Amino acid sequence: MSNAKSAKKKVSAFSTRKVDHAYYWMAVPAAIIFAAFLYVPFLQGVFYSFTNSQGYGDFKIIGLKNYFALFQDNRVGHAYLFTFAIAIVITILVNVIAMFIAVALNGKIAFKNGFRAIFFIPYTLSVLVIGYVFKYIFMNPLPELGKALGIDWLSSSLLTNESLAWLPIVFLAVWQSVAYSVLLYLAGLQTIDEEIYEAASIDGVNPWQKFWKITFPLIGPFFTINLVISLKNALNTFDQVVALTDGGPNSSTETVTYLIWKGGLTGGEYAYQTANAVLFFVVLAVIAIIQLRISSSQEKI
Repeated sequence: MSNAKSAKKKVSAFSTRKVDHAYYWMAVPAAIIFAAFLYVPFLQGVFYSFTNSQGYGDFKIIGLKNYFALFQDNRVGHAYLFTFAIAIVITILVNVIAMFIAVALNGKIAFKNGFRAIFFIPYTLSVLVIGYVFKYIFMNPLPELGKALGIDWLSSSLLTNESLAWLPIVFLAVWQSVAYSVLLYLAGLQTIDEEIYEAASIDGVNPWQKFWKITFPLIGPFFTINLVISLKNALNTFDQVVALTDGGPNSSTETVTYLIWKGGLTGGEYAYQTANAVLFFVVLAVIAIIQLRISSSQEKI
């Protein structure tokens, strides 16, 4: 009874304890700034999506006409299909390659820290800058190599091929995104106790079984984080398209984010593409929620 009374006293004392006002002075201004630069523009964008605004001058409220038009626009539909298609490919490649590299770098190899720095360099580079470098490679040296090797589909620039222009975009996105995913997987691998592997070796478990039975289950939370981040980044592919194809050829490589930027800021479709941005936000939010629930449920099994 005495222990229960003392516990109640501690709880009541904790609940009635005065909070230092310094915490409010630190938290409240940050929350106001966060809301001013994030929520207010977002709400303004939602409002403009119900108008016929061109980004300047007078405008009228037209209700859901922009949203109805989006579902009838073949260009918008193609952008969504293309975005989801390359996002799935990029997400799979990024996680497979990053996990393989992370497991290799986590092993007992020489110059381990040096290799980690080398693999992380692509993440520090500007996508636009390195994209123009890769554009030159895909436009000049690579076609020449294709001609020398007698490979027909590689003898001309992939960037001008309507059916293959997506390959350079995926290549550049994967090349740069792998670095950050490797870092996260390495952080997860560092949390695994070496004694678990030693015990498995004594039981005669081979390296492949170690990975699937020990490593992969134990880094499940890190896999979930990587999956969400890589898919989110892949769905927002923009810089790669601007640097490599500029949406071409024949609008075949337009992603949703590129279309929003191109039509909204330079194409006189401000309100229309704002509605597209709101729709894309809803789609991303739904995907993120579903993805997190599926991943968390699998981790509990």
